[in-house]
Amino acid sequence: MKQDIHPGYHTIKVVMTDGSEFVTRSTWGKEGDVMHLDIDPKSHPAWTGGQQHLVDRGGRVSRFQKKFSGFLKTEEKKK
Repeated sequence: MKQDIHPGYHTIKVVMTDGSEFVTRSTWGKEGDVMHLDIDPKSHPAWTGGQQHLVDRGGRVSRFQKKFSGFLKTEEKKK
């Protein structure tokens, strides 16, 4: 294995959005640095079950809904 090509692996402190902290090893920063998180599993909707919002950029969502609006409505077609 080549020497001196890998980043340093050292101990840092991570501070969550609620103020709780933990110590871990990382290649980020320098030995003893503190990483303050803006988003973490305690506050992000992906982990907390928050509401999703679809952003319709350029009408993509509305075009999709228009194109496939009757795709699975099989009971109406059977009549």
